[in-house]
Amino acid sequence: MKIAVIGTGYVGLVSGACLAEFGHEVTCIDNDESKIKSLKEGRIPIYEPGLEAMVLKNVQAGRLIFSTKYDPAVPEAEVIFIAVGTPASRRGDGYADLSYVYDAARQIAPFLKDYTVVVNKSTVPVGTACQVQRIISETNPGVSFDVASNPEFLREGAAINDFMRPDRIVIGTDSKQAEEALKAVYRPLYLIETPFVITNTKTAELIKYAANAFLATKISFINEIANLCEEIGGNVQDVAKGIGLDGRIGRKFLHAGPGYGGSCFPKDTHALLRVAQDNGVACRIVEAVVEVNAAQKARMTRKIRQALGGSEGGKKIAILGLAFKPETDDIRDAPAITIISKLIENGASVRAHDPQAMNEARKVLPEVVYCSGPYEACEGADAVVLMTEWNEYRALDLLRIKKALKMPIFIDLRNVYRTAAMKQLGFDYFSVGRTSADN
Repeated sequence: MKIAVIGTGYVGLVSGACLAEFGHEVTCIDNDESKIKSLKEGRIPIYEPGLEAMVLKNVQAGRLIFSTKYDPAVPEAEVIFIAVGTPASRRGDGYADLSYVYDAARQIAPFLKDYTVVVNKSTVPVGTACQVQRIISETNPGVSFDVASNPEFLREGAAINDFMRPDRIVIGTDSKQAEEALKAVYRPLYLIETPFVITNTKTAELIKYAANAFLATKISFINEIANLCEEIGGNVQDVAKGIGLDGRIGRKFLHAGPGYGGSCFPKDTHALLRVAQDNGVACRIVEAVVEVNAAQKARMTRKIRQALGGSEGGKKIAILGLAFKPETDDIRDAPAITIISKLIENGASVRAHDPQAMNEARKVLPEVVYCSGPYEACEGADAVVLMTEWNEYRALDLLRIKKALKMPIFIDLRNVYRTAAMKQLGFDYFSVGRTSADN
């Protein structure tokens, strides 16, 4: 099939490359000329394991093209995916900013010719498909098309696998013709018996928000349990294992830490609250999830302060990990950025390392000293904080870390190391939801 993807950000680029891998002829279109130039030269603007090789392979095979022009790709496309960004509103009111989605609809509308399925791949509030339908109809009256919703469920750091071997495909449409077109797009997934959820557009749009809100709920829940464990002398990792082995609950997203971040959970939980509010429905659980997550970041700052003897002022702190999770360079709403900003505000100086996210972090935290490795970051620091659980931080030379530090203070906000072992090495060791007696 001939497919156009509007937007070459995270979702658009991953989706375009994977659709080309399925064998479709894909053109990825973006108004950003510098980004398209980079992609044509083989330079990938984001870090995602496996993406660069897949893009290069399909470009060389002629199945993947990058362009700033809508013609001829849009008129020839059978299916067009809108995969532009939907950031939080600049007004700070929690609403998703849909200006990019609506602009994309206006820009493609004049080029539509034969029957086309326009698909919202971006994460959008309930009712967005209806608005896209209206915009295209007003811009190009009489054109034959349908608008469908096909939300993405891509985890940063595992996006290729998530697209190629998904848990499910959600298709929202009231048109049988559009449904059949999208089934044809994803025909390769029938071979691995991928479940398909076929519903209307509003339900499909809500599924995405509900999924992210539920996962965020699990994170905030286990963080509250971690805080309770610290007060009663419990071990949150044992609690998580004990409840996670229950098939009704599951083990994923039950890892205590400094809170959730990234491009999805913070934005989508706020957007869901606004959708509920606009429709007169209370979402008290999601409200609590958002509040707990903000409180957890503040609690982690206090934990660092207490480890330093009651004040971070004048102290040099090493931070290991800046991205909101491993295997990505995404620092959007990352706990590390929030916590570092507060530490600097309170008079601390920060030396940091991250395998992928330092270039992005420099844009928002220019006052931080960025180091070439974890040991350089720890040189002369009063304490080290493990903020993101990158694999290369899971087996550090701890004696080398201890030697580099001014004081042997190790604050492990991801519970990577064993309490007893760290104490035996002579560290003043602090973790999340575990007592000093824990292994």
